[in-house]
Amino acid sequence: MRVVIQRVSEASVTIDQAVKSQIGAGLLILLGIEDADTQEDIDWLCRKISNLRIFNDDAGVMNQSVVAIGGELLVVSQFTLQASTKKGNRPSYIKASKPDIAIPMYEKFVARLAEISGLAVGTGEFGADMKVALLNDGPVTIIIDSKVKE
Repeated sequence: MRVVIQRVSEASVTIDQAVKSQIGAGLLILLGIEDADTQEDIDWLCRKISNLRIFNDDAGVMNQSVVAIGGELLVVSQFTLQASTKKGNRPSYIKASKPDIAIPMYEKFVARLAEISGLAVGTGEFGADMKVALLNDGPVTIIIDSKVKE
C-alpha cells in the first residue's frame, strides 16, 4: 500500500458536480492498493497515519497528530500511485489492484482508520471520476509505502 498524505486546511471530493465529502483541518490521504497488500499493511499504515506528528503545537513545532488536534480525515482511492515509470513514457499500472481486490481493501482501510483514530473518515467513490480540491497547509506532504518500513 502506498499513501500520499497531505496536511490540509480544507479538502473536498466532488463527483458529478456534487460534493461527496469535505473536511476542514486534517489529512487528505490518497491511497494506492496492490495485490500483495494485506490486513497487516492496513493496520500498520492506519496506526502510522493516526500517530504521525505533523501538526503544530503551541510553540509552532510539528509535534501533534491529527488525533491530538481533533482533525478530520478524507481518504481517496488512487490507483495511479502504483504506477511504474521504469520503461518508456507511458506509466504501467500492472501493480495496481483490480476492483474485486481493491474495493474491499479500500473499505477495510477506511474502517480501520476510523477505528484506530477515533475520527470520522470521509471518502471518495472507488472508480469514479473525482475532482479533489485541497488547500495544502504548510505545504506538508508525506509519502509512505507499507512495503518500506525502514
